[in-house]
Amino acid sequence: MNTKCGRPEDLIITRIPVPPLCIRPSVVSELKSGTNEDDVTMKLTEIIFLNDVIQRHRASGAKMQMIMEDWDFLQLQCALYINSETSGIPLNMQPKKPTRGFVQRLKGKHGRFRGNLSGKRVDFSGRTVISPDPNLRIDQVGVPEHVAKILTYPERVTAHNLALMRRLVRNGCDVHPGANFLEQRGSGFKRYLRYGNREQLAQNLRLGDIVERHLMDGDVVLFNRQPSLHKLSIMAHMAKVLPHRTFRFNECVCTPYNADFDGDEMNLHLPQTEEARAEALVLMGTKANLVTPRNGEPLIAAIQDFITGGYLVTQKDVFFDRCKACQLASYLLAGKDVEMALQLPPPAIRKPMALWTGKQVFSMILRPSSKSNVLLSLRAKGKSYTKNEEMCVNDSYVLVRNSQLLAGSMDKGTMGSGSKNNIFYILLRDYGEQAAADAMWRLARIASFYIQNRGFSIGIGDVTPGTGLVRAKQELVNAGYSKCEEYIQQLKNGKLQAQAGCNEEETLEAVCLKELSVVRDHAGKACLRELHKTNSPLIMAVCGSKGSFINISQMIACVGQQAISGHRVPNGFEDRSLPHFERHDRSPQARGFVEDSFYSGLTPTEFFFHTMGGREGLVDTAVKTAETGYMQRRLVKSLEDLCSHYDMTVRNSCGDIVQFCYGADGLDPAAMEGKDDTPVDFGRVLELTRARLPCPNEASLDERTILHLNQEMLEKEEFQNCGESFRNALRDFVKGFAEKVGLTWKKHGIRGHKTKPRVLLQLDRLTVSQLQSFYDTCRGKYLRAVMDPATAVGAVCAQSIGEPATQMTLKTFHFAGVASMNITQGVPRIKEIINASKVISTPIITAALMHDTDPEYARQVKGRIEKTLLGEVSEYLEEVFLPDDCFLLIKLDLDRIRLLQLEVNAETVRYSIATSKVRVKTQNISVIGAALVMVRPSEKSKTSLYYSVQTLKEQLPHVVIRGIPTTSRAVIHADDSAGPPTRYRLLVEGDGLREVMATYGVCGTKTTSNNTAEVEKTLGIEAARSTIIREIGVTMESHGISVDRRHLMLLADLMTFRGEVLGITRHGLARMKESALMLASFERTADHLFDAAYYGQVDNVVGVSESIILGVPMGVGTGFFEVMHKVDWNVQKAPRSLVFDRDEFHINLNSVR
Repeated sequence: MNTKCGRPEDLIITRIPVPPLCIRPSVVSELKSGTNEDDVTMKLTEIIFLNDVIQRHRASGAKMQMIMEDWDFLQLQCALYINSETSGIPLNMQPKKPTRGFVQRLKGKHGRFRGNLSGKRVDFSGRTVISPDPNLRIDQVGVPEHVAKILTYPERVTAHNLALMRRLVRNGCDVHPGANFLEQRGSGFKRYLRYGNREQLAQNLRLGDIVERHLMDGDVVLFNRQPSLHKLSIMAHMAKVLPHRTFRFNECVCTPYNADFDGDEMNLHLPQTEEARAEALVLMGTKANLVTPRNGEPLIAAIQDFITGGYLVTQKDVFFDRCKACQLASYLLAGKDVEMALQLPPPAIRKPMALWTGKQVFSMILRPSSKSNVLLSLRAKGKSYTKNEEMCVNDSYVLVRNSQLLAGSMDKGTMGSGSKNNIFYILLRDYGEQAAADAMWRLARIASFYIQNRGFSIGIGDVTPGTGLVRAKQELVNAGYSKCEEYIQQLKNGKLQAQAGCNEEETLEAVCLKELSVVRDHAGKACLRELHKTNSPLIMAVCGSKGSFINISQMIACVGQQAISGHRVPNGFEDRSLPHFERHDRSPQARGFVEDSFYSGLTPTEFFFHTMGGREGLVDTAVKTAETGYMQRRLVKSLEDLCSHYDMTVRNSCGDIVQFCYGADGLDPAAMEGKDDTPVDFGRVLELTRARLPCPNEASLDERTILHLNQEMLEKEEFQNCGESFRNALRDFVKGFAEKVGLTWKKHGIRGHKTKPRVLLQLDRLTVSQLQSFYDTCRGKYLRAVMDPATAVGAVCAQSIGEPATQMTLKTFHFAGVASMNITQGVPRIKEIINASKVISTPIITAALMHDTDPEYARQVKGRIEKTLLGEVSEYLEEVFLPDDCFLLIKLDLDRIRLLQLEVNAETVRYSIATSKVRVKTQNISVIGAALVMVRPSEKSKTSLYYSVQTLKEQLPHVVIRGIPTTSRAVIHADDSAGPPTRYRLLVEGDGLREVMATYGVCGTKTTSNNTAEVEKTLGIEAARSTIIREIGVTMESHGISVDRRHLMLLADLMTFRGEVLGITRHGLARMKESALMLASFERTADHLFDAAYYGQVDNVVGVSESIILGVPMGVGTGFFEVMHKVDWNVQKAPRSLVFDRDEFHINLNSVR
């Protein structure tokens, strides 16, 4: 105990604190007379009453036993007063009805800590249903006038806004724009403007008065949709007051909020100070958050109708005459762009009439007139790209040069979210956020007007199959059925070859599932061939706006095989799935294959199987939400206070270093432009530079000059503050380009600037100015990508891992190359990793081999690793009883041992039995010949000889005679993805990394395990850290989710920076954090508070949770630094000396003498 603030006698309660009435209010009941008192009051009443009883008993001299009983009861009441869920109460003292003690008021989601301190209900907020409005810009939100009259903003009257404020005060509460309250300077109280003489108040307005005016157009508001899973779930918009009763915003902004318009509601908050408005607009504005910090991909981009409209407008066969082209272009003139100059490009076709292509109109979105300085360059392959770049037959290679769309039809890849080849993303990176936002708004207008006028609808005719399609589908289904019949027949005849690690039944299920799953995909491909290109569902699937080819094939051709947790439909009745089928029927129909389509309708059994598949999806979603929600909360609580500092380190609130440099290179994941988390996409920047700067009068450089300039530029002073990996990548890129130039010159015989014809010099042309500009652009982009100090990197990391986890499926098993090797995937796997579980559900060691091309060698090593029991390699094991002797005889199956390439003989078996847990003395085991081992039981006083023999007979088959006991089995995995020769490696199920690495024939330096605890025990903490990074990365990728590796590195570093692997659980958190308030706001509130009080802990209030609880600004982000005032120091002159201090005025006393 801390002696300064606590002594043991303080733990004995002699006085009880009575809280004031506001903590225990009494409720006057309407129904019966009297009041309903609070639980606390009731308990206090009981305690006083018991005290009185004890006093009376003592005064009247009652029995000691009665007084002791009262005493115990009083003790219990005092305990229940503090914590009403005290355990271990005797039955006779149990309270009649449960009450709420002080501990219950603090703990839990609705307790004081989480319900009233960490998160509160706030003022100046509104909530209503949302609806779409493509006419709003992406940074606007439409607010109903009804809401605007209630939400107010306190504006100070100045000389600039005096006239406006007077008008607002005159309008009062009921007319928008008006004002609700007026606070006169110095008076300290507010006047409600619904009553009183508003005209007089308006005339008497003075500078410095505060008018609480209605929300008006252009105010900054915060817009939020729950669940708020990442920072983009709350963003700042500009308000636009509109009639009607819903919040409206541009559909492009749906993705970050994950909103749809089927009745969702959203919240709106109005910041109350100028600082809050500025901070909201700069840091939280939609334009500042076009990309997600998870991996730098754009989130706010065209969706659904806009993609369809953009795709249809840019088809090869879309032409407009002058009226149509001008009409479409005129839709760009709206809002703040009404005055914008538009320039129609020259028509693509002049005769017989002037016609403009859709691609030309689309180019006006990017660059409305030649006054605009936006010159965009992009090359990107579309979804259905074939070959020959822009000569692709499907017109699916997008080529934009200097903001002109030259080839390709726009689709989701080049307009939608989640791709870095997006035109808006490139606008954002090259020309800033405003250019990207403007282009997005223009697209929203043009696409929605074009699709309205063209018409785009879907009907039953779109999903009616033709006769050819019906025939093709029937053939496919019949082929699939006959294949399955064949397999079933093979199984009956015992000719089905089992897959590695499966028995015949499992193999049949696996091959049938594989065969039948393909039927639907083939049917889908048949649909694509048959359907006309104007088919609406097909257009949507091709351009990526909604739906997929599988949806189309399910509607038109066949619904396909229903899978339940990765298998065909199991038996629901005895030996069959439904009573409509024969027993032991393994045919596709009886196992959940639906051959009808939604167009033709399903039979009752098919419908039932289909609902089984659907039910699984629903249950999965419900369970997943709860799991991921709790996981996200734990991640955020543990990472919230990590923040990057001015020395590039990442530290927690106590100042402990978690990373010496954020993500090992100090770059911001949101600013990554290239593939594989690199800050610059060099190829695109070079293309852009060459398009922007033609430099017609400069000579093109040859290979040698480029390499020389490359070396020279990178050694300059300004490149020294760029990271080493970036400089190397840039050097390698330019070197590769120079080699390409060398090959081109050689191939065409180019010899400097005298080459004829001159056009050859245009091939792979690069001039000095272009190269210089290329280097400057790359350096600028790198420096822009450096992580800002004070960024809350921890919170962003937690959101970047927690938010995608909600999109993962829950129970999926992924086959690690072999059908029988299950690896836990999805949410349970991520949960296992971040909990740092000692025992995981599917531990697998991947062992590399010394000679990885020889399958025989792999089998030998497998024999050394895999656990082999005596019972598995012995022909028989029998008791022999002779008149004077009894023993067990074990006969080894030498052929089987040779086949499995086990290094086992009778001597090694003898040694294994002697060293095993079976209680046999070594002298009692003897080897008879090559294949026989004799074991004699030793007679004990407790058991007879017969029982000893029987016990031995039971135990001996389970003796491990070869391999590592902790592993369950090993499977050889053949990897032929890299082409011949096939590489082999071992996948070992179970733990025992150290033993596997030490096995002869295994390459120990390349052997890994997916069990973090095992790796830490064997190889140390750094290896455990890289295992965490790798495992989370692999799990995310297998679900098609990309997360920047910097986030994974930060999480792994937090789990391992104390020198041991700490899980992100209540136990791990208590070892990572010191603050009692933070721990109390997480879990087990009362325990942490009691401990903190007992030990006299001091909380410095430096973390995020503590600051929120106490309502002080947190030390992260803009609260990280203090703003100092720069003082202009003018050195003051020395003060004049006073008359009394000057010697010449003093009388010289010496001279007087």
